[in-house]
Amino acid sequence: MTPRSHPRPALVPELYITALPTSLAFWRDLLGFRVLYDRPEQGFAAIERDGVEFMLEEYETGPSERCWDTGPREKPYGRGINFEIMVSDTDVLLAALRRAAWPLFFGPEERWYRISDTEETGVHQFLVQDPDGYLLRFSQSRGRRLLSA
Repeated sequence: MTPRSHPRPALVPELYITALPTSLAFWRDLLGFRVLYDRPEQGFAAIERDGVEFMLEEYETGPSERCWDTGPREKPYGRGINFEIMVSDTDVLLAALRRAAWPLFFGPEERWYRISDTEETGVHQFLVQDPDGYLLRFSQSRGRRLLSA
């Protein structure tokens, strides 16, 4: 565990997971997130990479006063959302995923998005699912450019 090197973000998603060791093997060992603090006896870890933080927590199988489910829990988890995570080098992550034979959900691709009437911003991006099906979109900035007429 390592101390936080930046202020705590205003938004830290907490993801219910099936098994903490499996999730840490993906998030920490494969994608380079580090454990800020954990409570293994509770199946919990707070993780961080380049200022992006998540909390991972094993869900309980029985009724609990701390269970905040809003509906049935079925894989893939997190349906309808993807977490965009800005990184400095998508190729490093792609190589690690390739070595682990971890399938991509989409991409990689270079994509430009209009952000004003005159400008667009570009990213190199790909999407991958974690062991529980949460969809992660890793993006590397390609900068900004003027829209072509």
